Amino acid sequence: MQHNVLILDFGSQYTQLIARRVRELNIFCEIFPYNKIPEDLSSFKATILSGSPFSVRAEDAPHPDLSQIRGKMPLLAVCYGAQYLAHFDGGEVAPSNIREYGRANLSFVDDHDPFFEEVALNSQVWMSHSDTIKKLPTNGVRLASTKDVENAAYRIEGEKTYAIQFHPEVYHSTDGKQMLENFLVRIAEVPQNFTPNAFVEEIVAELQEKIKGDKVVLGLSGGVDSTVAAVLLNKAIGKNLYCIFVNNGLLRKNEFQNVLDQYKGMGLNVKGVDAADRFLDQLAGIEEPEAKRKAIGRVFIEVFDDEAHRIEDVKWLAQGTIYPDVIESISVKGPSATIKSHHNVGGLPDFMKLKIVEPLRMLFKDEVRRVGATLGIDPELLGRHPFPGPGLSIRILGDITKEKVRILQEVDAIFIEGLKSHGLYDQVWQAGAILLPVNSVGVMGDERTYEKVVALRAVESTDGMTADWVHLPYDFLMKISNEIINKVKGVNRVVYDISSKPPATIEWE
Repeated sequence: MQHNVLILDFGSQYTQLIARRVRELNIFCEIFPYNKIPEDLSSFKATILSGSPFSVRAEDAPHPDLSQIRGKMPLLAVCYGAQYLAHFDGGEVAPSNIREYGRANLSFVDDHDPFFEEVALNSQVWMSHSDTIKKLPTNGVRLASTKDVENAAYRIEGEKTYAIQFHPEVYHSTDGKQMLENFLVRIAEVPQNFTPNAFVEEIVAELQEKIKGDKVVLGLSGGVDSTVAAVLLNKAIGKNLYCIFVNNGLLRKNEFQNVLDQYKGMGLNVKGVDAADRFLDQLAGIEEPEAKRKAIGRVFIEVFDDEAHRIEDVKWLAQGTIYPDVIESISVKGPSATIKSHHNVGGLPDFMKLKIVEPLRMLFKDEVRRVGATLGIDPELLGRHPFPGPGLSIRILGDITKEKVRILQEVDAIFIEGLKSHGLYDQVWQAGAILLPVNSVGVMGDERTYEKVVALRAVESTDGMTADWVHLPYDFLMKISNEIINKVKGVNRVVYDISSKPPATIEWE
């Protein structure tokens, strides 16, 4: 991609949001850890420094070499970045008397600066820091203050370098997106040319150049990511793409056949492989979530390898990896603290001897959907909720059995179909049911029951990085609960999960 924006991550929880806001401006950007700055910066037109949980005064504070960036391209320093420029260039950063966290309002010292073009007077911004800038760096010019923060924004005389103590990327900064646009478009003059059409044209050309006449095998899941990846590859290499859809026995009810039927009219070369028994046999007795993921990943590779060997001279494996998968699998301090392993990040066993191609690796989920729309993919398929790679295995807490899978498939089907029939499905980003490892006492007719508990989960999100639980109507939840208890043998209690991410995750395991 040309006209890139480089985002240097200092470990902030908001770094991904910076990237999301930049992409919303139709500008392509990439996140790199502060200690892994690309050697070749020729394709980057501007740089943004993120915030950080560190203090610039700490001995172990991030301290990158910005000599190839500072003064050589437009630079925007956010929060920690603003303190970093001050601390190491003639300014002073000191602990605040009070922690500056939450909403504040800007008071402009210079409201004619292009950074504040079309930004409202007293614009609300979001502060999140415990240090403050007492003295500006050499050649620093104050642009704005707040009630408690004198140096809330400044620029460096003679450079296209701007620094802000607040976070423009978060929702609470009401004109934050406008400020980012002002910096990137008005000041840095970065073209706004990252559109779905442009992406398709460029990635198809890249795939043709990379793959040439080789054969590619792709594991389809029925979800948005793998489907868009398949259609992109099909557009680039046609008949040399071989798609395999594996039934791991942990799909939604009737999904194996439904997905195969869905692909029939898309011109894709798809083979369905029913390996349900093989997966369930390997999962027998396994309770720990990561062990489940690893077992499923191992068996998937074995099944996939068997099928790939039936294709002569296949050279590449395509995957539907997207940018949040990549971001969660790296860290500014080396390998990240694993929240959960991603089944499609990190390469393949040596014995497979296949090279990896990931056409969606740099896209967020909503961008994948827009690319899919550009490719003419059915809106119903593009609107499908995300579904975990390990399937229902991580929605069955504890060990996996065929009976538990049956119960959860039935519950899930009632919940999802209910959302669709009540016009709620498209208001939800992801929904599903969780089978809990507990039984509860109930009464059905004149008999006492001692059966399973299921939890329903529905969240709204943009890309899965953060998520809020959805306030589904009580009447709807009552109806679905009654239907599940009456129709699904083995369940006598239904609960609704009202936890957001963070602190909870979207999935329970």
